[in-house]
Amino acid sequence: MTRPILLIEDNGDDEALVRRVLSSARLPNDVIVAHDGAEALDYLFALGDYRDRNLGEQPSLVLLDISLPKVDGFEVLRQIRADPLTKRLPVVVLTSSTEQKDVLTSYDVGANSYVVKPSDLEKFLEAAKVLGRYWLQLNEPAPAAPC
Repeated sequence: MTRPILLIEDNGDDEALVRRVLSSARLPNDVIVAHDGAEALDYLFALGDYRDRNLGEQPSLVLLDISLPKVDGFEVLRQIRADPLTKRLPVVVLTSSTEQKDVLTSYDVGANSYVVKPSDLEKFLEAAKVLGRYWLQLNEPAPAAPC
């Protein structure tokens, strides 16, 4: 059984593009979407609407936007890295920000990678496809933390 990808994205157009690309790459992973940082944390830590979710089944990859409502992406990443259950999850910041301070903060709080969403549709599609293939097919993931 393949573990899902958690896409944390509040922009519906970007969500649709990422879903389309991952589907066209024929990756077997389902995509679960959280539309804000609070929902993402609820999913990851089995809170709120996700309280019945099995905490032992964490995503294989987290694609994280940093400009999110409720709880920003930096705080989501801090909480992921602070918890023994989620600290090893691969987290790719996928954002439109080219600000150097955002790049530095992302790495400082534990991002595995920082990718700027290309504004050109074809380049965006190719970037998302490469991301999916690398993180889900080539990368050797860290063992899951015990529950």
